[in-house]
Amino acid sequence: MSPESLGTIGIIILVVLILLRVQVGIALLLVGFTGYYFLSGPDVALAQLGTSAFGTASKYTLSVMPMFILMGMFLSYSGLAKDLFRSVDSWVGHIRGGLGMATIGASAIFSSISGSNNATAATLGRVALPEMKEYKYEPGVSASWVAAGGTLGVLIPPSVILILYGVLTMEPVGPLLIGGLIPGILLALLMMLTVYIQVRRKPSLGGNLQEAVPFKDKIKSIQKIWPFILIFMLSIGGIYFGFFTPTEAGGVGALGSLLFAVFTRRLSWKDFLASLDDTIRLTSMIFIILIGATLFGQFLAVSRIPAKLTSLVVGTDLSAYTIMALILLIYLFLGLFLEGIAILVLTLPIVYPLIIELGFDGIWFGVIMVIVFNIGSLTPPLGISIFVVNGVAPEIPIHTIFKGIIPMVITMVIFTIILIIFPEIVMTLPNLME
Repeated sequence: MSPESLGTIGIIILVVLILLRVQVGIALLLVGFTGYYFLSGPDVALAQLGTSAFGTASKYTLSVMPMFILMGMFLSYSGLAKDLFRSVDSWVGHIRGGLGMATIGASAIFSSISGSNNATAATLGRVALPEMKEYKYEPGVSASWVAAGGTLGVLIPPSVILILYGVLTMEPVGPLLIGGLIPGILLALLMMLTVYIQVRRKPSLGGNLQEAVPFKDKIKSIQKIWPFILIFMLSIGGIYFGFFTPTEAGGVGALGSLLFAVFTRRLSWKDFLASLDDTIRLTSMIFIILIGATLFGQFLAVSRIPAKLTSLVVGTDLSAYTIMALILLIYLFLGLFLEGIAILVLTLPIVYPLIIELGFDGIWFGVIMVIVFNIGSLTPPLGISIFVVNGVAPEIPIHTIFKGIIPMVITMVIFTIILIIFPEIVMTLPNLME
């Protein structure tokens, strides 16, 4: 059997294992090791397994991940979500649909802290949905706003998905994180505008109006969350201005979050231990995935599939943007069935060399890619974020949430097209760092 045929079989088996809900890292390790076994024999396969594990786990760039995860855990367990929602709500809550806008705004901030779409959707769902129910907001649309807001964490730094992308492609992590900042803020604002347009067209969606909050109380609401703003500016601003490496920024953020939680007495000893436990579990899972992705990527390289596919596609008469559009459609399709991390590790060994060969920037593509496959988390049949919100509010039928999410999906598609037409939206800040 030729190496290319063996590589193709390996890809098919990997997809099947992931669809069968085998843990992504284990599936990658099994397929990568077995592929090496048949291509080069047991001795080479065992040697490659050891080399991949040590080489991946010992990378300095990976140390950024547990630091930012720990920062997010400290802030999450400190009960920041409710304060974030109250603070944003005090500024926009009096506008028609203001609670929906507040949900999007708070989700944008909290999802960047937690690094998880699902954690954000679950946490903000518990905080925002009862509030919107009290003011007679339409339940299906309210739930869809919570789900959509959770997706913003893939862009706004520190984004775990973008860090993973940087590690897998060797793109610099600092510029990647900074590159997602402007698109993340703009997408959050566009989502808030979408809420406003929805409610203007159909006022019943937005329920009853709230009373305007006095300016003095608005300022007081910011006082509750200013430590987070300071921590964010210190860590991410430190990366941008070159004061810290991404790993050092993560350490500063984690320490600052711990001090904030302790001095404000928001973090009990039990919560502190839970933060450490969650950080260790999540970091371990990601490291296993990365080790498996390294082994699987090396297996694909030996099978020569990425090189063959790159030369085949580049040799066609299709324009670079036509090929890019086809790639993004594939990512959109994959997002319907697979989670973001699974899509990254499955496709990047093949797609990334092709993207670079076509002349596109790797940082720009990373931001575009995570938006596109994140749309899948809001659409059937998988729609993970939708099911998470339904788990928080089971009285809201799934089909009504899927119906309510359509305007947000359209917004995300339009925004992706805008980023393709105007790549400088992504690249302005990273280019200024050089």
